[in-house]
Amino acid sequence: MLDERKAAILRAVVEEYIETAQPVGSAHVASARGVDVSSATVRNEMAQLEADGYLVQPHTSAGRIPTEKGYRFFVDHLRRPMVLPGRSAEQVRAFFERAHGEVEEMLSETGRLLSNLTDLTSVVVSPSSAEANVRAVHLVGLSPTAALVVVVLSDGTVEKHALERSDEVGDERLAAATAHLTAHLTAVPRSRLPRVPATGDALTDGVVDKVLTALRPRPVADIEQVFVGGTAQVAKAFDAIETVRAVLSILEQQYVVVTLLRDVLDRGLHVAIGSETGMEPLAQCALVVAPYEIEGERLGTIGVLGPTRMNYPQALAAVAVVSDRLSDTLADG
Repeated sequence: MLDERKAAILRAVVEEYIETAQPVGSAHVASARGVDVSSATVRNEMAQLEADGYLVQPHTSAGRIPTEKGYRFFVDHLRRPMVLPGRSAEQVRAFFERAHGEVEEMLSETGRLLSNLTDLTSVVVSPSSAEANVRAVHLVGLSPTAALVVVVLSDGTVEKHALERSDEVGDERLAAATAHLTAHLTAVPRSRLPRVPATGDALTDGVVDKVLTALRPRPVADIEQVFVGGTAQVAKAFDAIETVRAVLSILEQQYVVVTLLRDVLDRGLHVAIGSETGMEPLAQCALVVAPYEIEGERLGTIGVLGPTRMNYPQALAAVAVVSDRLSDTLADG
């Protein structure tokens, strides 16, 4: 723990460096809010903070910049809950008032919203459809030889599967298959579909069997989909092109992104800074994440990725508010 004066000085350095991306000198810190000591005292305290690993001096006679340890102290001692400024809060409210349609489209648009609010790259991980329950099954005839299966899941996902249809299977049998499947699949987990008893009509049973085959999850279906928004922000955040390429390469690997966000939350973190991400290419990055849920059950994850000098209060507030509103919207169906 740091004493009150050192904590105030460290906070002033972090806030100024986030704002300017320039090393912070003692004269500026001495005039910062909450720091009521002379420049000489600030210099001594900054030297001690450097010795303790909270600050570093890029080169002789320069000011100081925060280390990973300094950012961690700053984040851990932020006042909570964070509050979005009025204009941003109104933007979130307006977005979710008009957010309708299929879940995939909503998640993609949510990512764009989050990126716009924070000027960071957003990551939204969709629910795993295998974990959701079936809410409804509908079969719709498209032509004499084609039908469409529409499945509504408890997480709000809508699945569509095309089926071949024999000339003998009319709309009446599609309706019968719909009723039979609805009776036996409603509220059943998508990953554990049961055997459905026969109806006694061979053609209807054939349709039911085709639907069940289409719905049974395959290994690939269990992998969550990742929506990334604001990738252009990565190029703005880092000077070194090698860093930009490394970060973009990570974002292109869906399984890696899903695993990264899940691991951060499983460790009880909402902010992972530098080496805390566990990935060398993200050593200069920070990640702010939160789950979105229905009735306390985690469906997926949202977050923002940016440089370690990101605006943490803004990022935490935006991620928290958007995850709460997304949870409410999906719960309302």
